[in-house]
Amino acid sequence: MAHLDLPDGLLDLKAGPPPEPAGNWNRIAYAAAHVVADPMADVDPGEGGAVDWDRTLAYREHLWSLGFGVAEAMDTAQRGMGLDWSQALELIQRSTAAAQAGGHRIASGAGTDQLAPGPDVTIDDVIAAYEEQCEQVEKTGSRVILMASRALAAAASGPEDYAKVYSRVLDGLQQPAILHWLGEMFDPALLGYWGSQDHMTAMETCLGVLNDNAAKIDGIKISLLSAEKEIAMRRRLPDGVRMYTGDDFNYADLIAGDEQGYSDALLGIFDPIATAAGRAFNRLGEGDERAFHEILEPTVPLSRHVFKAPTRFYKTGVVFLAYLTGHQDHFTMIAGQEGARSTQHLCRILRLANDAGLFADPEMAAARARPVLAARGVTA
Repeated sequence: MAHLDLPDGLLDLKAGPPPEPAGNWNRIAYAAAHVVADPMADVDPGEGGAVDWDRTLAYREHLWSLGFGVAEAMDTAQRGMGLDWSQALELIQRSTAAAQAGGHRIASGAGTDQLAPGPDVTIDDVIAAYEEQCEQVEKTGSRVILMASRALAAAASGPEDYAKVYSRVLDGLQQPAILHWLGEMFDPALLGYWGSQDHMTAMETCLGVLNDNAAKIDGIKISLLSAEKEIAMRRRLPDGVRMYTGDDFNYADLIAGDEQGYSDALLGIFDPIATAAGRAFNRLGEGDERAFHEILEPTVPLSRHVFKAPTRFYKTGVVFLAYLTGHQDHFTMIAGQEGARSTQHLCRILRLANDAGLFADPEMAAARARPVLAARGVTA
């Protein structure tokens, strides 16, 4: 096979601004963090993979140092795409211990991924699976993020089943939880969540759950990639329940807000753009909304590309950027997911990340990109 030349100027990278310590933020912002794979582990990709715990925890320390909370063991950490429940629990245990030692913010995903969806799975089975994970997460001291359940999506016969499950599970929690409505663009198995394929109809069921259980809920993260739907729901939330934007396309405007309110944030894109986003939150906390937008605006095309359809493979771009920026020494992912995006996709990530000023060490980023692209038939 003939090798292709590198696109002109692809590795002519510029130096971006250095990271800033966290200032006085006026928004809560969680970064959903990725896991660093152990590239030397003797595992088959079909079996998932082994985690490099030292590098994985070091990345969380990086996020905390910039002011972010960590949303642990979420889909960004390849939950359900290589990371199983036993690995997720160990990750939560290790991360929560580190967060408590440093006085940092953490919330962790509890779902039902130990329960395989199937025709024999009942609503009571789903409740028991949720309760098992919630108990284990709260035992660590972490707040719960109640993740969307594939088993519930398959077992539910209508909106009343969602209301039953969430009310039962929330009632047993020690601390208020964050609910996560993950759209089908992130996980096709969640199509029709809350009992309807129409998001606005589903929203009515979800709002009913929020109103009925408001004392047990800190907030809700919605990941529908629609600013209009998020704003519509945000304006109807019960008092005291936060909207955490999960919109990796429109986050800047949603966080800035409007005359009727704003969204806090729980985002996967904050993992790779943490240094830029941290500076933006510092400016917003200082009352400089214009600078907030100026910093985040160049990151939006990158985020839209990283999260382009099929959106569930966005983790590949997240880990590629972690490698380029020096937070891990290889571009290897659990379950072999480094191969989930095309070479053209990775090349565009390089261009857009450079435009966003994400490379504090552009020479290192270029040197790390070369062998990855060479292995795919592209040479400098």
